[in-house]
Amino acid sequence: MRLRNVKNAKEIVNNSKYVINSPKDYKGKYNKVFNNDNPICLEIGMGKGDFIINMALQHPDINYIGLEKYQSIVVRAVEKLEKLELKNLKLICTDAQELEEIFAKEIDTIYLNFSDPWPKKRHAKRRLTSNTFLPIYDKVFKDSKRIVQKTDNVSLFEYSIVSLSNYGYKIVDISLDLHNTDKDNVMTEYEKKFSSQGIRINYLEAVKK
Repeated sequence: MRLRNVKNAKEIVNNSKYVINSPKDYKGKYNKVFNNDNPICLEIGMGKGDFIINMALQHPDINYIGLEKYQSIVVRAVEKLEKLELKNLKLICTDAQELEEIFAKEIDTIYLNFSDPWPKKRHAKRRLTSNTFLPIYDKVFKDSKRIVQKTDNVSLFEYSIVSLSNYGYKIVDISLDLHNTDKDNVMTEYEKKFSSQGIRINYLEAVKK
């Protein structure tokens, strides 16, 4: 997914009013970043930003943070935001493994959209629903924990169901063909591409008290 040779990507990202350049400085203070106490939802691996931007547009009473590792991808989201004025959206460019250094019991929902499936068994710990990350999420969730996942990868989906269930999550909503349901759904860039190819989208919502 990494985009290469994006001219001035670092400069564009660092100068954007939507990007938090020193996120660790705001740990425990994100209500001050948004100047309100509204719920905060986090998308890990936001890609080019279609999902997180449209969620913020549709739900002005909810705060959204998009996290992405590479500046060469974040810059695409920043470009889409140039003509918008969204007070409830911020972007962070960093690795998901640093989450507990960035947030302290502040997140209400985590979205995992079309995450890297890391198909090889030896890489299982890198999956965002593995026991590597679930304990990290515990430290950033505010109260009850809610994870929403979408993926075209059946193996990752099956793995996630088992991993989340074993960790104490309850699967409260699930679909093996999301686009053939009546669920209100905001699509990602990958999702639009997969859907146009007739690929089914798997969806789950898991909660843990």
